[in-house]
Amino acid sequence: MDLLVWIVIILLFIASFASLIFPIIPGPLVIWGGFLAYQFLIDGERLSLVFWLAMIVLTILLIVSDIIANSYFVKKYGGSKWGERAAAVGVIIGSFIIPPFGIIIIPFTTVLIVELLQKKSAEEAGKAAVGSLFGFLSGSLAKIIIQLFMIIWFIIEVWLFH
Repeated sequence: MDLLVWIVIILLFIASFASLIFPIIPGPLVIWGGFLAYQFLIDGERLSLVFWLAMIVLTILLIVSDIIANSYFVKKYGGSKWGERAAAVGVIIGSFIIPPFGIIIIPFTTVLIVELLQKKSAEEAGKAAVGSLFGFLSGSLAKIIIQLFMIIWFIIEVWLFH
């Protein structure tokens, strides 16, 4: 039975990384599925309170990393406050429209349109929109790092402590 549960846990962890390509997969929930499978089906006492509290904080960071990165890079590349907001909304909407490309195309397009509507030149609007692309890439990198950190912490907690 434990072997089957471990296979499920490993598959859930792998699926969490698939969420980077297919945003319709809820990566944080999938990782938590692995943690909870271990907690309830293998050993309900091994994972510490510190582990659970840290996973809550990291999960929140994981969820908002795309929005934070997109807003930061749009601003850095000359986008307006409205461009930053458009990038954040674009990330959310893009997650559901034409996955996996929507999370790239929708924020780019919304930032470009919003900046043009604010009478910015095509070059300025284009730079801000490119900022949303850098935001997507840096947000994805942040997600990879955070997810790896969560999984490695889990492995350390399970195998090295107790």
